[in-house]
Amino acid sequence: MKNKGEKACPEDVVAKFGRILLPLITAFKNDLSVDYALTKKVARFVVENKFCDSIIVSGTTGEFYALSFDERVQLFQAIKEEFGDTIPLIAGTGSASTQEAIELTKAAEKLGYDAVMVVAPYYSHPEQEGIYQHFRAVAQSTSLPLMIYNIPLFAGVNIAPDTVARLAEIENIIAIKDEAGLNPLQATAYIQKTEGRLAVYSGDDPMVLQVLIQGGVGVVSGGSHVIGDMMRSMINDFLAGRNDQARETYYRLMKLFTAFQGKDGRRTNPTPLVKAAFELFSGLQTSLPRPPLTPATEEEKAQLRAALRAIGKL
Repeated sequence: MKNKGEKACPEDVVAKFGRILLPLITAFKNDLSVDYALTKKVARFVVENKFCDSIIVSGTTGEFYALSFDERVQLFQAIKEEFGDTIPLIAGTGSASTQEAIELTKAAEKLGYDAVMVVAPYYSHPEQEGIYQHFRAVAQSTSLPLMIYNIPLFAGVNIAPDTVARLAEIENIIAIKDEAGLNPLQATAYIQKTEGRLAVYSGDDPMVLQVLIQGGVGVVSGGSHVIGDMMRSMINDFLAGRNDQARETYYRLMKLFTAFQGKDGRRTNPTPLVKAAFELFSGLQTSLPRPPLTPATEEEKAQLRAALRAIGKL
């Protein structure tokens, strides 16, 4: 990364954090308390299999919204203790409250994290100025690099390209994870409005090639708990101009991505099915989500098994 006073460019971000950032699942015990030891095993599994370049702790796939402040900080600490400085660690410090996001960010910085990822403030539906002030306040509270996280489907607000352009002027805001949903070309608007100053990552596994074509640099990938090696191969093939191979891998992966949507596409939040797929693949008992999410049904598990077999993962 650049020295203080110099803004990191997308190439610097990729050099530090890589192209596959994995939002780590959070394991729970049968009583629904956080299983920190098992969560560390999950993290060790994906790292040893080279499924990712960086780990995001307490992201959407990690069910951050169902965790208390103290649980999130304890997760930060547990994963930092497990890996030290051997892999880049990004703390998910987003909150509906600006002040809580600041406090979580300060905790992550104190523990020695490499960056933070901050989701758009949710539920309150702030206007664009409020969104700007939220991210500005969090960024100014820390010396850590900050990744903006845009996910309108869950947050209820979209971060407009003009707002992102303003935020890109802040020194330590270096990247954006965009899960734009019905606006798949927004990555292009972000890149053009910021004149390429932010690294743009796809926040949606099935959209990674489309975002790369627009000028993005990689993906924040929950599915990479299972298919990180295939995701890496697909990205590398695309960047090397081997488009036929990249497309072939993409078509194979769509079998699993479709299964993550559940029966008839009913699952808006795929986290329970990502957890179930990881359990089927790894043998680690991680499939239990925290309410209000519900576990994968037997029918959904059967669909996941079929998809995993089809791509050679079972």
